[in-house]
Order: sequence, then C-alpha cells, then structure tokens
Amino acid sequence: MTELVQLSDVLAAREVLRGVVRVTPLEPSRPLSELLDGPVWLKCENLQRAGSYKVRGAYLRISRLTAQQRRGGVVAASAGNHAQGVALAAGLLDIASTVFMPEGAPLPKVAATKRYGAQVEFAGATVDEALDAAHEFADRTGAVLIHPFDHRDVIAGQGTVALEILEQCPDVTTIVTAVGGGGLVSGIAVAVKALRPQVRVVGVQAAGAAAFPPSLAAGEPTRLGTMRTVADGIAIGRPGDLTFAHVSELVDEIVTVSEEEISRALLMLLERGKQVVEPAGSAAVAALLSGAVRPGTPTVAVLTGGNIDPLLLLRVIEYGLAAAGRYLRFRVRCGDRPGELASVLSLIAQQRANVVDVEHHRRDPQLRLGEVELALSVETRGPEHSAGLVEMLRGHGYQVMFAADGA
Repeated sequence: MTELVQLSDVLAAREVLRGVVRVTPLEPSRPLSELLDGPVWLKCENLQRAGSYKVRGAYLRISRLTAQQRRGGVVAASAGNHAQGVALAAGLLDIASTVFMPEGAPLPKVAATKRYGAQVEFAGATVDEALDAAHEFADRTGAVLIHPFDHRDVIAGQGTVALEILEQCPDVTTIVTAVGGGGLVSGIAVAVKALRPQVRVVGVQAAGAAAFPPSLAAGEPTRLGTMRTVADGIAIGRPGDLTFAHVSELVDEIVTVSEEEISRALLMLLERGKQVVEPAGSAAVAALLSGAVRPGTPTVAVLTGGNIDPLLLLRVIEYGLAAAGRYLRFRVRCGDRPGELASVLSLIAQQRANVVDVEHHRRDPQLRLGEVELALSVETRGPEHSAGLVEMLRGHGYQVMFAADGA
C-alpha cells in the first residue's frame, strides 16, 4: 500500500520555501460571491514566482538533492509551468537544468524557461511523450528527473498552498483547484484533511483531458487514448501512481468542465477580476460558474497559473465571448446592388451592435446570379441582444445563416 505524504512533510516544506516563494494573495470575487450567495475567494498562484504554484514543489525537490546528484544536473518535462518552476529553482540553487517540452509548447513559456537558465529540448506532441524523453535523458546522462507531480517532495511543496489558504480564510468550507497529474490537489488534500477534515477538496479537469474519472472508476491509473483541450497545463494522459493514491484517499470529488466553460471563466476573470490567467488556471472558476461544483461558502478557487501566450489569450477571449453570447458570427445573403452593404450595416448599428469584421463575397458558386454574401463578426451585449439582432435582419428580408446551417 502506498504511503501517503503527511502533514509534517508539508510543514517541513514550508520552512524550506520560506523566503523563496511568495505568499500569494487571497482576493475576493464579487461575481462568484453573488452567484453562490456567499463569500468566494481567489487564491492567486498566477502571481507566484515563475507564474504558477509549480516552483513550490520543484524547489523543494531540487533543494534536497545530494551534492553528487547536483553535479549531474536535473531534467524535467513540461508544457510550460513546471518547466519554468524547475528552471527557476535550479537557477536559484546553481544547478544545471534541461527541460523537455512538447513540440507545440507556447512560445512565451519556452522563452521564459530559457531565460531562467534551462536548456530546452523538444520531444513529442504531449507532456507524456516529453516525459518519456526526459526519462531516457536521465537514464543516459545521470541527471535527476524532477517529475512534474508524482514525487513526495513535489506533493509536499504544492501542499504549502493549502497552509496559506487555511491561514488566510480560516472559515473556508470548500477548496477547488485545477487537476492535471494531481500533484497540487494531492498536496492540498494532505494539509486540509489533517488540519480541517470537514473542508471539501474538489479537483477540476478539462473534459477533453480528464484522466482521473476513468482511473478512479477502474481503481487504478488509466491512460487516455486521446486528449484535446486548450488547457495545456492540465493535459496529462495518465495520473501518477502516487498522486492517484492521494486523490483516491483524500480528495472529495473530481469534476470536469468544457472548453466553453473554461473560456467563459477566463474572460470573467479578466473582465471582472482583473486577473490574467491561463486556461488551466481558470478551471476551478469554470467549475463554479458552470455549476459543476455546488460548494458551501466561503469557497476558495485556486488560480493555478498565469502564463498564457498573448495570441492564445486573444483566441480564448473571442471564444469566451462567443460562448457567453456576446460575439456573433453569421452570414447574410442579399442582392448585389449599390448600397446593400451599407443598408445591412445601418440596421446592425440601429441595434447598437458593433461590427468587428466584415467580408464581402460574390464569387461563391453556391450564390445565385445577382446575389452576394456578407460574412460578419459582431459584438453584442448577450444572448437576448444577439437573438434580437438576427430576428431584426430576417424581418427585413435578409437570409441569415450560421456555420451549423451548412449553407
């Protein structure tokens, strides 16, 4: 039977990390508090050094290496946050580091990892494949593998997040956090269940990369056949053996959220909370907004990371606006007559909608002679406003179509 990390391990980790990591702030969330009719707080690990909680476990693990192990350097695999945490920790301890990242890793995360001093190598399309390459590198060179989640020191280091939460919000009833491989939720659960066993600990996975639900159902870690999610930070195909044991024993619930729900949460955090987070970092908030979790309050949602590619941020914002009914893409067919485009735009303006983009097509073979098609992207105030706009255009005789119409 796997021996679980103990509270004493987490308390010892806090002493090692004192002065190295930030005690990140706990910020109130008015929109979530209104939604849940009680206090909801955001634990802002997106403001941690290197942009996520990962430096906690990475530093603790590396700091405990022997002098001989340090001379051989360390190696890690990550899509970005663990990479930066390892690179920063290794640099602080004057140890050479190599990080394997998936081929599609976000460029800002790659650049940041290099700036912290790591040698970056690319391997595979997923974190799991990069981890295989890191294992091979460790075997070949003698470098110590710093696993992103499946190690006692990593779990203990991440558990220090919970110690801060319990001190900052003594009456917390529920803690919700994103889950990839399970290191953070395991560490949080170790500390919480030892100090406040009545507090619920809930993990959240992206529905397109949710390895824990089938693993828990099977009673053992199970590998996913495929993964697809914008939340690359929690796209892990198989739980670790150690983290699976912790989640099975200590975590109250694992839920999933969709890509739309993640995007809407990220948009809400940006607009209402003034918090820049990556998609994985918004997963806990997505679970609260969507109703996947119905917690008692006070509730604390952990914002696990803030390292997001600006180009991805633009796409996710657009996706979030569309999911919230505030960004409308549609096509209008009308006669190829002078002033017709101006008439359509005038009608949209009368509805107080904002045209973001417009394309004018007249050479599509599906169009009839004397007919053109306008492809429009429009900002609206919400679903009712969008529906009213479409109804108004159709009421003026225009054919309005969406991608699902297949026309």
